[in-house]
Amino acid sequence: MRVHVGSDHAGLELKDHLLAWLADHGFEGVDHGPFAYDALDDYPVFCLRAAEAVATERAEGRDSLGVVVGGSGNGEQIAANKVRGVRCALAWSEETARLARQHNDATVVSVGGRLHPLEDMTRFVEVFLAEPFSGDERHVRRIEQLATYETGGGLPPLPASARPPAEQG
Repeated sequence: MRVHVGSDHAGLELKDHLLAWLADHGFEGVDHGPFAYDALDDYPVFCLRAAEAVATERAEGRDSLGVVVGGSGNGEQIAANKVRGVRCALAWSEETARLARQHNDATVVSVGGRLHPLEDMTRFVEVFLAEPFSGDERHVRRIEQLATYETGGGLPPLPASARPPAEQG
């Protein structure tokens, strides 16, 4: 499996570690930068490229995933989610990494390089890459609602539970 990786200066050390870890575990890591430390670099430059590569390859039928890394992972997640066809989840535990794939079929995971020990963040990525999407109907339905909205199809219809009690009757 090909794994696209991008970061900013705060995630550079983890990015480099993950690329070596990926190679050691049979993955093809693709480095979207940065390639040198620059405290003033901008995470969208690298994270958008990693996410776009994932979206392009998945649209071609390839089994690619992505990892974006920053200080907190928040901005990197936001950047990746701007790419049409990408679902990026912020992982801060093994469970959030597992559920991102299992329930949300996330295609990119974001981790915060300043928030966890290196071993923990590596484990979050490992869990994310190993977990398949469950394919449960409820999860498929929800992902389809998001995809419809993303492509200009509008908001999903409101269920009865969204109406005030006086109108449910």
